[in-house]
Amino acid sequence: MELPFDLTAGQGAYLAAALFAAAYIRGYSGFGFSAIFIILAALTTNPLPLIPVIFACEITMTLFQARGIRAHVDWSRVRPLLIGAAIATIPAVTVMARLGEDQARLAISAVILMLSLILLSGWQLRRQIGFNGNLAVGLLSGMVNSAGVGGLPAAAFLTAQPVAPAVFRATMIVFLTGIDLMALPVMHANGLTGGETLIGVLLAFPILGLGIWAGSLRFSSASQAQFRRVIVALLTVFSVLNILKVAL
Repeated sequence: MELPFDLTAGQGAYLAAALFAAAYIRGYSGFGFSAIFIILAALTTNPLPLIPVIFACEITMTLFQARGIRAHVDWSRVRPLLIGAAIATIPAVTVMARLGEDQARLAISAVILMLSLILLSGWQLRRQIGFNGNLAVGLLSGMVNSAGVGGLPAAAFLTAQPVAPAVFRATMIVFLTGIDLMALPVMHANGLTGGETLIGVLLAFPILGLGIWAGSLRFSSASQAQFRRVIVALLTVFSVLNILKVAL
């Protein structure tokens, strides 16, 4: 069977393993799927054509998790986050569609590194941010979601506040689904989707289910302190991998 995006069999096997790892992380943390897959994919191919595929995968994964998260979603955060993202999505995707591969990687790297350093510094908000603060975070997330890392700003700000792990995870899942639903039509309008996008999603579906299931089992046994440490570590790993890819 011929793989989409002119991938070789070796690249396909590598990307399947990366997909499972990213889905496992999503099942555990509620975010990180797009960022980790893009970074790992960039080690073997140009990740930009894969962004619409992983957005569609992200939406699909919510179907696996919807039942267990409904009671924990913080809608007072989700609404302003999504409003901010909606304002930024169209111009951000339009710009990203015209960037070269190296330029896109540099943009992604700068965002991830900044957020990782903020969290590594131990920065914490003394109180939870309100509507305007979440709106601003949503704007930033909508901007960088054009590069496939829209969940990272929201994750950084939620991690810096006293948010319970179950609420963090559920809120991130709903928010990511929303911004990906916004981004996909804009990407299609900019010629970034096609028949290969659908093939990629169909091939990914069984891997997504297995990864989400395994990651959800891990989340159920994690403590609050352990959960926060893992989230910060993930953001740091994303940053280092992406910076190394650009540098090399």
